[in-house]
Amino acid sequence: MRALVCNEYGPPESLVIEERDDPVPGEGQIGVDIAAAGINFPDVLAIAGKYQVKTPTPFVPGNEAAGVVSAIGAGVTQFAVGDKVIINTTGGAFAEKCVADVHATAALPDDLSFEQGAGFTVTYGTSYHALKQSANLQPGETVLVLGAAGGVGITAVEIAKAMGARVIAAASSDEKLEFAVSAGADETINYSKVPLKQTVKKLTGNHGADVVYDPVGGELADQAFRATAWHGRYLVIGFACGEIPKFAANIALLKEASIIGVWWGTWATKNPKLQTRNMLEMAELIKAGTLTPRVTESYALDEYVDAFKAITERRARGKVTLRMRTVL
Repeated sequence: MRALVCNEYGPPESLVIEERDDPVPGEGQIGVDIAAAGINFPDVLAIAGKYQVKTPTPFVPGNEAAGVVSAIGAGVTQFAVGDKVIINTTGGAFAEKCVADVHATAALPDDLSFEQGAGFTVTYGTSYHALKQSANLQPGETVLVLGAAGGVGITAVEIAKAMGARVIAAASSDEKLEFAVSAGADETINYSKVPLKQTVKKLTGNHGADVVYDPVGGELADQAFRATAWHGRYLVIGFACGEIPKFAANIALLKEASIIGVWWGTWATKNPKLQTRNMLEMAELIKAGTLTPRVTESYALDEYVDAFKAITERRARGKVTLRMRTVL
């Protein structure tokens, strides 16, 4: 099989496509012919050797994909050869074939294409868990989403709206904000033109945001935290700008606000039953037309450098995927 391999840490240009032996599923695993795989910002950190968990080289990156079951490991009864599935893995997804644990596999909803399914698990899983379990979002509350047009940001807009919240989308361009509005945002803030904190206060009648969803980090984080409401919940999703923010503890005291870290992958591993429930609930929302995964950029495996640049240059709107092969 062909696979994208990280032989040494570095930029996307340092990756290479190699021929590798087909992986064989072990007990409790399935083998999958990959149709498409989703690229996420943690993949950029992983190949650079900067992710929280450092993967030894050489390795095949990629943590989510969709395809067709091609082999069954011992003890597997939930799936059969030929089933269309979504998988979540700890690496290995940027290849023509991959193995996945059964507990990290779900049936591909009939309403989704392979590319939509490939971009579903990480971004939607992160945002659904963040807003439901971490923030305990309630109908009628206000959610401020930073980086609202990006891979996770756009899912947060869509899911928060589905949960009955008022959504303020914040991004760096009017074009990105138009995209966020198409996903259900009620208000928008172009933080390259207006101050974030003051604008949030104005839009909320000085109440502030009940929940802040922040995958960006950097200097915007302090402004957004200061714009939270009493008992506000600040969700630390990631640091797409490359800078880890520092928060003023006195603001947390004065507002009785909470700063909550969200690491969906580890949470899902520790809480497989809750994760399965989340996936089933989102599948129902997809079936009802409430959620619509947006894949805006799709690249062939050989175009992996351009695919990664869509992430690193922060120009992606919605999801970016790699196409591995045509699967019927």
